[in-house]
Amino acid sequence: MSRQNPKRIIISRTDNLGDVILTLPLAAALKKIYPQVKIIFLGKTYTETIIKRCRAVDEFADWDQAKNKSKNEIIDFFRKLQADVIIHVFPDYQIAKFSYKAGIPMRIGTSHRLYHWIFCNKKVDLPRKKSDLHEAQLNLKLIEPLGGKKEYSLQEIPALFEFNDGINSQKNHAEKFKLILHPGTKGSAREWGIVNFKNLIALLDKDIYEIYITGTEEEGQRFRQAFQGFPNVVDVTGKMNMEAFIAFIFSCDGIVAASTGPLHIAAAAGKIAIGIYAPMRPIFPMRWAPLGTKASYHVLPKSCTACQKSGACACIQSISPLEVKANLENLRMF
Repeated sequence: MSRQNPKRIIISRTDNLGDVILTLPLAAALKKIYPQVKIIFLGKTYTETIIKRCRAVDEFADWDQAKNKSKNEIIDFFRKLQADVIIHVFPDYQIAKFSYKAGIPMRIGTSHRLYHWIFCNKKVDLPRKKSDLHEAQLNLKLIEPLGGKKEYSLQEIPALFEFNDGINSQKNHAEKFKLILHPGTKGSAREWGIVNFKNLIALLDKDIYEIYITGTEEEGQRFRQAFQGFPNVVDVTGKMNMEAFIAFIFSCDGIVAASTGPLHIAAAAGKIAIGIYAPMRPIFPMRWAPLGTKASYHVLPKSCTACQKSGACACIQSISPLEVKANLENLRMF
């Protein structure tokens, strides 16, 4: 491989949906440096649909299909990708080891993983825990050895998602605003609370908003009864697989949710995306805010550690539905 002209680069991020969304800007950033490069995204099966919506990604490689094979088969899996470079955005011992054994010439990882000192030949000093940078900015630091900038501003990242098919076209004034409310988080973030979502619905004009409650079937069983009785609310919890749900997000106009994958998908697709956040590290919005041309968030202006070890958070639950409604109305008019 010529360091100046890699032909095929693997971006490895094999964890959750929101994390994958905030990694996709690497693909477009790399193509700005190397216009002819082919980008392969190594991810989990359930993230394939959203990864393939990114125009800057050329191929998807399914780690779930490879990881349980024999050692030689996994090495062969990596060799067949014919990559010049692999970027370990999400550190994984197995992936680091087998990409090394497969002979991928440049292997980039954070210096804060001991096994990267064995398996990676390009290491980036990337202390995530105490950083004040956004997750997407931290991810982009890993392309510095390939000529990437030392820091990308939050303002330039939305253009790197390349989800052009998700941008809203001009709506007919007679059409209602299709708003997703996504109350659950599957434990990935603190929740705003069902009462707050109900109060927000009560504040919204039913002649303007068509509201959809989304989530898994398990989440639906937990809270769907609470939303009965609202004439402009449709419960679609548990009714869509991942592919259909992603297509549904792209077809809607906005979302209100905690820090979850659906929030980040909507933001990246140019939708109105309002996140509700707890102020504690490392789950605070400085690290995980939605990024998009119509993305926004709410968080109390305080440093909170009281709820660090509990599932509930008084800070996030005290965010006013009236403030969220005002923010939504402002963004809708933008």
